[in-house]
Amino acid sequence: MNTFSQKGGLTEAELDRLAEFLRKSKGAQAMNIEEVDGFFTALIAGPEVVAPSEYLPEVFGGQMSDACKFSGLDGANDILGLIMRHWNGIAATLHNGDVHLPILLEDDNGVCQGSDWSRGFVRGMDMRRAAWAELLADEEQCGWMVPVLMLYHEHDEDPELRPGPIGPEKREEIIVQMLAGVVRAHRYFRQHRPQVTSPFRNEPHRSPGKPGRNDQCPCGSGRKYKRCCGGVTIH
Repeated sequence: MNTFSQKGGLTEAELDRLAEFLRKSKGAQAMNIEEVDGFFTALIAGPEVVAPSEYLPEVFGGQMSDACKFSGLDGANDILGLIMRHWNGIAATLHNGDVHLPILLEDDNGVCQGSDWSRGFVRGMDMRRAAWAELLADEEQCGWMVPVLMLYHEHDEDPELRPGPIGPEKREEIIVQMLAGVVRAHRYFRQHRPQVTSPFRNEPHRSPGKPGRNDQCPCGSGRKYKRCCGGVTIH
């Protein structure tokens, strides 16, 4: 499994074990590990806490009793433990104001497309559609979701929704902007849902254009771009 650089969370071996279990899920709409990562990120960055009983059927493509084949109680606890730890790792990262570095699988040409991640993210948005619609209707904030939607619609059946050809350099830039957008979305919902505490400082709105290496990162972390989103590299 080739991914963007990871900070904390599951080990490579644990991610492989979880990915293999997901591949063997019998659910018709079961997610792969990249989709799960995007899905969880949207739910955690979003407007409210979503219970496992609500999101796990989405992950496995059905109720666990129907879609999953565990080796036993220990096997079930192992997989659910991996899922919860991955969720908690993403949540801790965003809560601390850091950029979550996603799991992006390489295709046969060694390219991290990011389309499955964006698909999972949009599925997470759909679970709280009304609240995300408010963000998308906010003229000062909606631009941060454009990179996610570009990758989501890259191969859309409707040619009018496709963003056009995306080369390797542009794709990496879109992914970096997408990660910054996630931090902005997380902050947006904490600011608009005062019952959820936020560790972030207020920052002026910026356009999602690529900043200079020593400029402040557009995700609003307060760090220099080269020390934050600009430090994301593809392996």
